[in-house]
Amino acid sequence: MGILEVKGVNKRFGGLQALGNINLDIAENSVHAIIGPNGAGKSTLLNCLVGKLIPDTGSVLFDGQSVLGRKPYEINQMGISRVFQTPEIFGDLTVLENMMIPCFAKRDGSFRMHAFEHSENEAEIIEHAEATLENVTMADKRHMHSASLSRGDKRRLEIAMCLAQDPKLLLLDEPTAGMARHDTNNTIDLLKRIRDELSITIVIIEHDMHVVFSLAERITVLAQGSPLVEDTPDNIKGHPKVREAYLGEAA
Repeated sequence: MGILEVKGVNKRFGGLQALGNINLDIAENSVHAIIGPNGAGKSTLLNCLVGKLIPDTGSVLFDGQSVLGRKPYEINQMGISRVFQTPEIFGDLTVLENMMIPCFAKRDGSFRMHAFEHSENEAEIIEHAEATLENVTMADKRHMHSASLSRGDKRRLEIAMCLAQDPKLLLLDEPTAGMARHDTNNTIDLLKRIRDELSITIVIIEHDMHVVFSLAERITVLAQGSPLVEDTPDNIKGHPKVREAYLGEAA
């Protein structure tokens, strides 16, 4: 039994079958990629994994607990963090101030974004924020305004903000989209370190097969909302069903 279990998930939007009988069993401390052509249901599935969408039928269990219908802060408290396709950071704040936001999260899910200087735990929070930045090699940029960062550094900062919450599961939606190749390679290296050093389970949705094959231990291929193949990267490469789904013709 994996740390993340998806059982018989189906989701329709009107007459469209977005997901059809999805079953996943994702092992703890592994990297699992979900790939497929545009419109295959990848983002819909990811939204079900974080409780944002409730499937018509089926269940999603994380560490034995259902994620369905939970508020975003409850998902974070369970140990799940998500990186969106477009980096979600505050451009008018410095890198360090962005890092302090998850550290200030209250148990009720609200944020004390103001009055950093008034917190009795200010020194402890700054220490934690700076240590996390050091871990992702961004400590030298802590006083830069986030809007001035490159696309790759914005993504690195967003991943660092997730790590500050000590997650057990990190969900990544197209983390290298729009990046230059050197930024993509740096992101791959960072995610490998997270997997190896922090023992965090990673689920990644990605179109860049260089990224997928560099990171994933298991790959699930979706086509038209249904699972097509799940296997190791070596077995996925050149698989006739996968080539048919991507190229539109049997190989």
